[in-house]
Amino acid sequence: MMRALILGGTADASLLAAEIARAGIDAVYSYGGRTRGPAEQPLPTRIGGFGGASGLADYIRREGVTHVIDATHPFAAEMSRNAVEACKDTTTPLLALERAPWAKVPGDNWIEVAEVNGAVAALPETPARVFLAIGRQHIAPFATRPQHAYTLRFVDPPEAPLPFAADVIVSRGPFTFDGELETMRARAIAWIVARNSGGDGARAKIDAARTLGLPVIMISRPELPQRSRVESVTEVMHWLGHRTPLGA
Repeated sequence: MMRALILGGTADASLLAAEIARAGIDAVYSYGGRTRGPAEQPLPTRIGGFGGASGLADYIRREGVTHVIDATHPFAAEMSRNAVEACKDTTTPLLALERAPWAKVPGDNWIEVAEVNGAVAALPETPARVFLAIGRQHIAPFATRPQHAYTLRFVDPPEAPLPFAADVIVSRGPFTFDGELETMRARAIAWIVARNSGGDGARAKIDAARTLGLPVIMISRPELPQRSRVESVTEVMHWLGHRTPLGA
């Protein structure tokens, strides 16, 4: 009997959950627990970590999970690595649902770096207004460049003091092109730091930066172990043995 585990937290994971619920597949949706008040899902939901790869493997065995779909954020590297290891240990099929990374197009002014510390180093010495669109878990290294005026955007209000003074926007995406243009113009943003998440939900800030001629320090995705990967909910449903309408 099939029982799927969705490792979620992305817009695509929510779309997949809705499709799996419509198909009547027994499944559980798992949130990592980083966001307070996560979006409700049409499936039984659990929140929190598993306790590493071994804890995830124990959960898979205990709950009778037959298929695992990793639909976490492309930068949730630890969870994705744990999923690969746990599924290998339990011989459980694993599929990653992950949008392709963004690619540069004419007009883009990207400075591509491998990790957050590289992004810090790529900022100019001269004080500038910087939009850090990278999530609250990754901002601490920028405290070493306190001369800049930072704008941050979080899904939840910060619970603890920030490591530096910043203009904080509390808002949940997806964001529109016009909205991102207004955000950047109103705050006179001169530099953007972003992670190459891919997909459409967070792309508007990249398109807005191109329109405004702003440099974007683009953090590349972390390297992950080899795993099967698709880019659409339709492909996941086919993998599970179900058909969905074209374009889902």
